[in-house]
Amino acid sequence: MSDPASPVPAAPAGTVPSPTRAPLTMIDVFRGLTILEVVLHHTTGMALRYLTPGTLSHDAVTVLNRTLHFAVPAFVFLSAVVLTRSLLRRFEPRRYFWRRLTRGGWPYLLWSALYMLWYVLSGQRPPETLTDPDRWWFYLSNGKASYHLYFLLVALEVYLVLPLLLPLARRRPGITAALLAGLALQLGAYFLNREVLRLPFPASTVLWYLLPITLGMAVGARLDEFPAWWRRRRWVVLPALVVAYAAYLPAALSYVRGVPVTPVVYSTLSWVFTSLTALTLLGAAHRIQRGGSRAQAALATLGTVSLQVYLIHPALLQALERWNAPDGTPTQVALTSGVYALLALLIPALLGRALLNTRLGTLLFGR
Repeated sequence: MSDPASPVPAAPAGTVPSPTRAPLTMIDVFRGLTILEVVLHHTTGMALRYLTPGTLSHDAVTVLNRTLHFAVPAFVFLSAVVLTRSLLRRFEPRRYFWRRLTRGGWPYLLWSALYMLWYVLSGQRPPETLTDPDRWWFYLSNGKASYHLYFLLVALEVYLVLPLLLPLARRRPGITAALLAGLALQLGAYFLNREVLRLPFPASTVLWYLLPITLGMAVGARLDEFPAWWRRRRWVVLPALVVAYAAYLPAALSYVRGVPVTPVVYSTLSWVFTSLTALTLLGAAHRIQRGGSRAQAALATLGTVSLQVYLIHPALLQALERWNAPDGTPTQVALTSGVYALLALLIPALLGRALLNTRLGTLLFGR
């Protein structure tokens, strides 16, 4: 899901990556972990439609669903990490922006059109949607052709912002300082939007991800040092994540249940929780890749097709749900949903791997 132009080879199973390759393998494992979260988050959202509100099973799945609500900030963070690392090595504006256009802009336009067609063919939107220029503009300008495509729009905006941060990245700011400064910037952006901009969908803009961008920029500038930083700071980051999660979860549950919450409090808790989660995932990815196990190789391989999985799995989940809804007892719903999650993960992953380095793969996914 991060910049596809950056080389991220996975180490073969049963081998231990060399120190110079460790950060790259770590990135792919991060992608693999995060795309697993994406599929599970969307699958639990589907399962909730077939569980009775107020029951233990519904409450448990709701908690899991809200806990897994960190994919887009995590992928934005990773995009900032990978692109900052690449830009610090070499920044050629013409080449950079052309690659961003062909590998980010084209897939966004193509898959927006495909999902607009899918929603019409599946009966979820009227046919007039396809001939209404206003609807096309609304969907494309807000990332609303499907509920997940706003990430690609945010990613395009991230591509524009990161070169502006190069002077700061070259100064190699500290990761902890970037976390605090990013939070301050994020709160400033919140109040700017509330008082001045009043964007209708702020979470579909780069404005809502200044904290993970700032944090990712700092980590990208010091990626070779990150493992050592993580070993020193994890005893602070992990307790902070637990505290942030304990504060975030009640607010998130209230939000999804329609209980009024203070927007700035909920947003702040979400930003802190998701950013600390992204840092922790990167630390976990580093620990996993050190083992050189089959699980590490599988996660890294999955990471190489994370964009393909991200783009395809929502339509596949919807098709499976329409074919045979996960109805019945809570156990039956859980089992059916689990099978659907596995299919929604494996089918796009296998397709993505089969199309890697082919013309059709480049046409569909920009690479």
